[in-house]
Amino acid sequence: MLDRQVAPPVQPLASVTLPAADVFSLPNGARLHVMRNDAQPVVRLQVVVPAGKWYEPAPGVSLLTARMLLEGTTTRTARQIADEVAFYGASLECEQSFDRATLTLYCLTRHLPRLLPLVQDVLTNPTFPATELELLKNRTIQNVRVERQKTSYLAAERFSHNLYGSTHPYGSTFNEQLFAAVAQDALQAFHRANYSLDKAEVFLCGDVAPADQDLVSDLLGSAQPSAVPLSAKETLSLASQPAHDYVTVPDSIQAALRIGRPWPALTHPDTHKLQVLVKVLGGYFGSRLMKNIREDKGFTYGIYSSIGPREHATSFVIGTDVNADSANAAMREVHHELQVLQHELIPADELQTVKNYMTGKFANELSTVFEQCDKYKNIVFLNLPATYYSNFIEQVNQVTAEELLTLAQHYLSPADMIEVVAGPGK
Repeated sequence: MLDRQVAPPVQPLASVTLPAADVFSLPNGARLHVMRNDAQPVVRLQVVVPAGKWYEPAPGVSLLTARMLLEGTTTRTARQIADEVAFYGASLECEQSFDRATLTLYCLTRHLPRLLPLVQDVLTNPTFPATELELLKNRTIQNVRVERQKTSYLAAERFSHNLYGSTHPYGSTFNEQLFAAVAQDALQAFHRANYSLDKAEVFLCGDVAPADQDLVSDLLGSAQPSAVPLSAKETLSLASQPAHDYVTVPDSIQAALRIGRPWPALTHPDTHKLQVLVKVLGGYFGSRLMKNIREDKGFTYGIYSSIGPREHATSFVIGTDVNADSANAAMREVHHELQVLQHELIPADELQTVKNYMTGKFANELSTVFEQCDKYKNIVFLNLPATYYSNFIEQVNQVTAEELLTLAQHYLSPADMIEVVAGPGK
């Protein structure tokens, strides 16, 4: 009889192989990446262009361009675009990030031929109507004003500013006056330079038939290359900013803490071992920071440590929100946990628990073709080796406590951290 008081045995995950994508060069210079899985009759099409904050010539241009794509084209109004997407039970949206912009379509496979002309129209013929642009700017400004009343937003904003510097695309903060001054012609110029389909990486995954692949190639690969050069910035060095900073939020009863530093890129030979170290510190619910600051001290509902990889820089950050009266004590406990990792070996049972958690979570994140494609996109955009994810499992399972102690001594010194607290007073 099954004894439900005894946990089932845990079997270590030996290896994981990420499905390979078929890559095709389109006539206009774009690349099409196809990852097939017919488990469900759905597809996801993503057109990724170099149109993130890194490339914008003026603050706010990349965000507004991305959000205005669905506000009308030369052949369709915003209402017609929305109605057409809804008629087919599909989803179409454009997101802008620090590095790139992504137009994403989800739909049933049988509807893809009917929706592809819409995708092409949105990407190549937006009109950026002036009335909708002003409404979008006003909504965005109001949303930022609301967010800036929150200590968590202010701490994160100041931390990025201090980590990267005010002139770095990753560190520049929202400027209401500059944002409000963005004109329609600035969006049109940015679109011509950065949304040209010859610069796109196109990802088609799901239940993809050869005819679907051919149709995507024909529609998105036929656009002529743009003669307008990209407005990309050169590689920037990080500016020296205050190591300890405070953002005063009058009458706040909470304080938000952000502690971190620049971090090695995912191409670094120790990257997988460093991810284990960060998980031990604060990367899951049973982490040391959670046990100390949430469970033992009761300072917070949650605290985390994480690595934020981007194309041009990578960061490490610890974040939490606490009662304002507990901010100094919480900061001391964070320092304590960093120092313990620098001076004491991680016990074998704790390290094995973290390894099991990481490998199990990783396997779970590959359960759908869309998640598999997301991992593959990291390889493409972060210039990772094709063996990155298979090496992940191997190195996580093999890392030793001694190796993690050495890495903690090198990377987790409290003296090397940039610290920001947002709260009612120092």
